[in-house]
Amino acid sequence: MPVWSDLPRPDPEPCRAGDEGLFEVTVRDGRARLGKLHTKHGILTTPALLPVINPNIRTIEPREMWDRYGIGALITNSYIIRKHPELSDKALKDGVHALLDYPGVVMTDSGTFQAYVYGDIDVGVDEIVEFQRNIGVDIATMLDVFSRPDMTHSEVQNAVMETINRSEISIHSAQGTMLNGPIQGGIYPELREISATEMAKYSFAVHPIGGIVPIMEQQRYRDYAKIMLATLPFLPPNRPVHMFGCGHPMLFPMSIALGADLFDSAAYALFARDGRILTPWGTERLDGLVEWPIITPCITSYSPEMVRSLPNEEQIALLSKYNLEITLAELSRCRQAVRDGKIWRLVEQRSHMHPALRDAFLWLTTNPATSHLIQQNRDAIPLDETTSSQDVINVGRWETAWNWILDAQQTPRKGGEQWAGSDTDRRPHIITAKNLLKNRWHPSNSSISNDGSVLIFYGQSGPWRDKCDSLVAKLIKCAPDIEIMVDTPIGLVPYTLEDLNPFCHIEGPNWVWTNHLDMAKLATELEQFGLGGRGIIPIDLRGENFEVEIFAKLNDYDLLFDIDLVNNKIMILDDEAFNNSMIALNRRKARDKLAVLFNTDQETANELTSSMEFVVNKHGRIKNLLSPNGDHLASFRLGDGGLSLANFGAIELFNRRRRVLPSGFTDSSIGPYSGEGLAVVVVDDDAVPFVRKGRNVFHGFVLASDPWLRPGEACFICSVNGELIGHGVSCSTSVELATMRKGVAIKTRDGIKPDI
Repeated sequence: MPVWSDLPRPDPEPCRAGDEGLFEVTVRDGRARLGKLHTKHGILTTPALLPVINPNIRTIEPREMWDRYGIGALITNSYIIRKHPELSDKALKDGVHALLDYPGVVMTDSGTFQAYVYGDIDVGVDEIVEFQRNIGVDIATMLDVFSRPDMTHSEVQNAVMETINRSEISIHSAQGTMLNGPIQGGIYPELREISATEMAKYSFAVHPIGGIVPIMEQQRYRDYAKIMLATLPFLPPNRPVHMFGCGHPMLFPMSIALGADLFDSAAYALFARDGRILTPWGTERLDGLVEWPIITPCITSYSPEMVRSLPNEEQIALLSKYNLEITLAELSRCRQAVRDGKIWRLVEQRSHMHPALRDAFLWLTTNPATSHLIQQNRDAIPLDETTSSQDVINVGRWETAWNWILDAQQTPRKGGEQWAGSDTDRRPHIITAKNLLKNRWHPSNSSISNDGSVLIFYGQSGPWRDKCDSLVAKLIKCAPDIEIMVDTPIGLVPYTLEDLNPFCHIEGPNWVWTNHLDMAKLATELEQFGLGGRGIIPIDLRGENFEVEIFAKLNDYDLLFDIDLVNNKIMILDDEAFNNSMIALNRRKARDKLAVLFNTDQETANELTSSMEFVVNKHGRIKNLLSPNGDHLASFRLGDGGLSLANFGAIELFNRRRRVLPSGFTDSSIGPYSGEGLAVVVVDDDAVPFVRKGRNVFHGFVLASDPWLRPGEACFICSVNGELIGHGVSCSTSVELATMRKGVAIKTRDGIKPDI
């Protein structure tokens, strides 16, 4: 993170003994993550930029990068150091950190890129790794085989296999030094998958994605996104992903959203030598600039004209600093977006700034998301500018990769959802939220035939309960066969979940709520909810007499029974009948929250809520769910409409579990919408007393997990003997629990004592 200081910065402390090479995730937003990489020269916060340092041409001194800019790691080329005797001798004698005068993390490249640019290089596979180890680098790189985008499939395949074959000898030569295991495969997704799968079997510390520089130089950003989707799902999540050669700030948001952790580039200096400046939307030339597009500290006293008048080397030095400051600022912006849960919002914004980025974004958020439609109609779909023949062949791969993104999304989340046109519907966490509804929610009376009707409120933003709760309670009494939904700018939501984010709080102009209903779209959505074929009764909430309109329509459709309509067809209930109807509505709300947020099957949800008591605040909103004995089971969260589990609720739900406890992490046959209830996490006996005290569960102590575990969802914490010892909220997927060895795995909400 930039510190913008000219004062000396303290040298880093080495990581704790035994932690070298470990990677932990501290914050996440889907697949985007902030992390810590533990090394003997400090703990590197990711996502991070590693500026490329040419030991012969230091446009910005490494010490200045450490002191002034707070850069925690850089990358230099071991082949160049080895090739020059004066550099090699000093590095072997004093170490690479002394050679560069840099105290932070030093990564070295192996000469692969030089082989790509200049042809073969005169160094052996084990020899170059041994040299990197001997000069004391923190992270070395094996000598892989570069694959260009213009190479044939067989040529790329040979490069992939040769790189895999070199892995074992490279790791042996590293002798414990952290080692990069590059992933090759060109533009062929099946070869990227093979490379990732095979390289993951070796004990590498970091996985760089190689062979992407020519792709970026040609602005083939759609291919860049495809390479990431074809690779990252098959890499171990406990190893950082390094986009080798990617240092242009315009690619940071999309890369980080897809799971990238490290970047490196000499672009800050190379572009400066060509009189160009980097921006988050592309590249601009210094010639012709009257004002700076972005103000950074290094140029506050200079106008573009003044910089153009400087001697060449001074101009290059100043522009290099400017480019570096722009790059660091965009990386900082991305990290904050991850903290705020808005990384995909930033991806959307940046996609509008360059046509090649927009093309990549549209492919990424439409083709994979709709690939199941392509698969179902493989022979009938014509190819167009967004669907290539390769996409059709690999449709299953893209769908799998997109599901990999969706399975890591956290929902619900706090705060409003900023509306941004059609891009809003493409945000992965919104797609995940809609999938949860459509796969876990069940109609109030699923035995009713398709002859029933669906009442749809529209025309007004939430909260809807203030205006509609009493009306819906009446409808439960007089028209129990109808389903009630609310139309929002991002889709339908059952009325019983009207306070659930992101549906309840869309920030946008009023007209996004007042648009006329798209009946065809509604029919499609209702089909996905299991309500296909039912009649649709739309009700505009802006009308002053919408309650009269409802009962009039229900009467016309002959959907009312056992009531007396008086006072212009407004239903009147006595206090006892009304209170009973409100209780019935609260039971439906609790039942649907349990189903959608706790993955509870319909039978269990109905059983639990049939005798529940409720604590309701002065606004009529449910606060707590209680058992008939008054035990606290769960609480409705006001911030996001979620559900927080209490100890007695955890015990009640756990006692109703039908499936045996997991014994590992391998069973992936059960999806996240299975109705199997909250996932179980089994911990080591050493962790049991701490969990009972409410302490968090750390990676390395988890022995097994149900496969449907999702970040942000509640889960059970069990001992090896099957005893429930606590419950909490997961920070990880099941796959991540199986591989991560550092950091918090489960945030324990409460421990359960043996005598409860």
